[in-house]
This record gives sequence, C-alpha cells and structure tokens, in this order.
Amino acid sequence: MRPFLHFAALLLLAAPALSQEAKDKGQSNADRQKAAVEAGYATAPVEEQEVRSRGSVAVDGRRLPYTATAGTLTIRDVEGKPTASMFYTSYTLDGQRAGSSERPVTFFFNGGPGSPTMWLHMGSFGPVRIQTGNPEFVRPAPYPVAVNPYTLLDKSDLVFLDAIGAGYSRPLGDTKASAFYGVDEDVDAFARAITRWVTKNARWNSPKFLFGESYGTLRGGALAYQLQNRGMALNGVVLFSSIMNYGYRQPGLDQIHVNYLPSYAATAWYHNRLPNRPATVDEAVAQARAFAVGPYAAALGKGQLIGEAERDQVATRMAELTGLSADFIKRANLRVDLPRFQKELLRGTRQVVGRLDSRYVGYDADAAGERPDTDVSSEAISGAFIAAQNDHISRTLGYKTELLYRPSARDAPGFEWNWKHRPLGQSQGQQNNPNTAIDLAAAMRGNPYLKVLSMNGWYDMATPFFGAENDLNHMMLEPAQARNLRFTYYPAGHMMYLNPEALAQMKRDLSAWYDEAVDAARSAMPPQAPSVAEAGATPPN
Repeated sequence: MRPFLHFAALLLLAAPALSQEAKDKGQSNADRQKAAVEAGYATAPVEEQEVRSRGSVAVDGRRLPYTATAGTLTIRDVEGKPTASMFYTSYTLDGQRAGSSERPVTFFFNGGPGSPTMWLHMGSFGPVRIQTGNPEFVRPAPYPVAVNPYTLLDKSDLVFLDAIGAGYSRPLGDTKASAFYGVDEDVDAFARAITRWVTKNARWNSPKFLFGESYGTLRGGALAYQLQNRGMALNGVVLFSSIMNYGYRQPGLDQIHVNYLPSYAATAWYHNRLPNRPATVDEAVAQARAFAVGPYAAALGKGQLIGEAERDQVATRMAELTGLSADFIKRANLRVDLPRFQKELLRGTRQVVGRLDSRYVGYDADAAGERPDTDVSSEAISGAFIAAQNDHISRTLGYKTELLYRPSARDAPGFEWNWKHRPLGQSQGQQNNPNTAIDLAAAMRGNPYLKVLSMNGWYDMATPFFGAENDLNHMMLEPAQARNLRFTYYPAGHMMYLNPEALAQMKRDLSAWYDEAVDAARSAMPPQAPSVAEAGATPPN
C-alpha cells in the first residue's frame, strides 16, 4: 500500500539474472551461485551472515545496553533446500536477563506488498530513529538520526525482517522470485524465517509478538494462524494502520465509501474546512461514524433507486461533515473516491492533501485536475528514510554487501503479486481478494490468551481507521475472545510514529498492553516445579 521511488535501472543492476545460456545448462544451485559470483554479480549468501555491535539507549531514566545484529536467515523448503535469504536487524537486551529464554521478542514487518521494514525500523520503536516533526518535507541530508527514548526495547527484544525481494532479501539458487510474491507464499516465507530465528537463538520459550504495518497487518493476520498451526502460539499481534480485507476495494462496492467517510471528516476538521467545526477531531469522527453506518450506508444501498429528496438530504449532511460542496457530492453520485477528495478539499487554495497522511499539503502542476499527481506525504519522507536506513546498516551496524538495498520489491524483475488466499482451517474455499481477519479470528478462537491491538491514525487515508474497525468487528468472535481485541487512535497518519507526540502516547499504550499480554499467559500457568538447575539435576546431553 505504500508508494515508492522508482529506481528500476539501478535495481536491475543490483541483482541481474543469470544468462539464458547458463540456465539451459541445468546447473545445480551451487554451480549457479558460483557462476554468479565469478561473473561479478552481487548475490545473497546461502550461509547465514551475522555482524554484531553494541549500543545503549535510555528509557525513563534507565540505561539499556543492547546487542545489535545485522544478518541473514536462510529459508529452506521441507527437503532442506535453501530457497531464499531474508535480511534482518535485531536488538537484544544485554545485562540482567540477557539471553533469557523467557524475555519477550517482537517481529516487525512493513507491508507494500514488497516493502522492506526500513519504515518501522528507522521511524518507530527501535533504539534509534530518524527525528521527524511537523507534517512537512524532511530537509535533505544530513538527516537527524538519534537514540530513541520511545523504544520498545525495555519491554521486548526487537527483530526487523525484510520481505523477499526487498532490502537485502533475495531468492537463492534456481528458486524464482515468484515463489515469494503472493499472499500465501509471502506468509510461508515469514513463518519459516521467524521459526529459523527462534530456533537459532533458542527462543522457543519466549513470549512472542508480531508487529505489522499496512499490508503487514494482512500478513500478520494469516501469519498468526500459520505460526500457531506450526506449533508457535503467540502472545500478541499489533495491527498498525490496518487493512485486513482487500475485498472491499473492488470497483462497484459501496463499503469502501462508508469506510472513508470518517477519515474525510477528520481531514476536513484538521484543515479547518468544516462550517460548524467541532471542538475536537474525536467529535468530528463520532458524528461521521454515526452518519456513515446509518443514513449514508442506507442511501448507498439503494443505488440508482434513491429518491431526489433523500439524495439532497444525504449530500447536504455529507457536505457538513467533509467540507466538500453538496453539489460536488451529488455529481459524484454520493461516492467521492479518495483521489477526488484529496484534490477537491483545498481546491480554492490550489493545494492537495496527502494520502499516507492527509495533514501534508502540496501542489500539482495542474490545479484544475481531479486527481493528485503524486502523494506529497510519501515524497516528504521517502528520501530521508532510505538514506537513514542505508547509513545505519552499513556505517553504524557495519554490515557490508555488494547488493543494493531495494526500497521496494515492486521494481525488481518479475514482481507480480498473487492475491489469492486460502485461509487455513476454514471450510470456505480460496479467496481471490484476501481477508485475513478470518485467519486471525481462527487464531484467537484457538488461543484464548492471544491479544490483538489495532493502532490507528485519524489522518491515515491509505488504510482508513473505520475500515479497520469494520474488518476486525466482523471476525464474529465470542465475547470472551472479543475482549482480547483493542483499538487505539492517534492524531497522525499512516506512519503514526512521524508525530513525536503520537509516538510518546503509543509507547505508553504499548507498554501497558505488553505487560497485560505477558501477564495473561503467566497468570494462567500452573504452579511450577523446580527447574533442572534448582533440583540439582543434570540436563540430558
């Protein structure tokens, strides 16, 4: 779901395919790897790499020393054949309880699909982050990267994973990239990588959390059930700027317009375009929610059979909530899509609002057009994050490779996403437009201790918060399971951590939620017998 800068020519040079002549010779994986190296191509390693360094960060007056590891995880199929190398960066606490098998660990991933996890890595809850502030263009280098007092390292060890084809993650040998470019293919790769990290680091007894952003929430829903089905029950899943159900995005369906209306109201409130502006954004959103699920949904459901009087009434109220004119709304058949809203809201000022974050404003070459030329909120931050990620990995963490860090797998050769999804453990057949809230619901029904936190930005126009509410509130959970689902909201956009005030509040909310999730599992444990060491026994070799 995230727009990216297009570096197609550079990306093609970064991981060129072997010649057709070499392919036709039927070489083994080892021979192909050797041939690529001899030809001077940059390739991902089959043998796992690991570069460690030390750092520290202060959280609430407490100094936290940590070990940072930049490296790769080799993904293998059921026969042990290496199929891909997934790049990761981890931060594990040193000192007391260092290496404890019971210390929580969180696996982070961005979305796309096809995005590396540089956004969460360099912007959110790692021990360092790029400093951001007002919703405006981040000025060019040098970029302000500093220690992060809002890191989650005090609550959990942190592992940031890059999807195959993105960052430094690549397929290996004769495995085609298409083997990872799909809903279920991608989930399987992450499940194998997480299992490998847990096994390699002896963390099977650690409380485990997933933290996905954007498309990463769709991945997270299916991944939670996949891991549980493979014997790895989770303590918690964080859904950050959620989109769980792509079915609503099909042309001709009205639910997407219902989902967007409260976000339009929040954006109009922020830019002071409402004729009777409520005192707070919460009030503006509450009014829009009530209208969206009531008169607005009913009107859309009537299609062309709606009467003129009802059309006028709905358009008038919609204008009061969104800042658009009733005439414009009626000409759009009461269905204002996102690009038109971005362009129309501030048309009198010749400005457009952002998609990832509608607090951002910019200008198009043509102020009379009906759709923005680009997403100003993406352009404002992309260069800073790409530069900061490359500098942090290579200079600060000391990881060296000839590969180019891809800002997106979408620019890689052969990228074409397979959107089909088959939920495990469900009687229904294959989905052509994925809805992994079904998978997450199955995981929550199977694991009564699984906590789910949905974190949402008022000004996120890429994955509107009302859409997340709709998706997650249709999981058909029983009351006991529904109590494990929680929603929080912040005055920010898709990447809520760009707002320092929102970041501080998110850290407070997450700290309390982590404590609750871990305590819920521990409080349900039976009285423990003495450990092997306490009993004076010798563990088996």
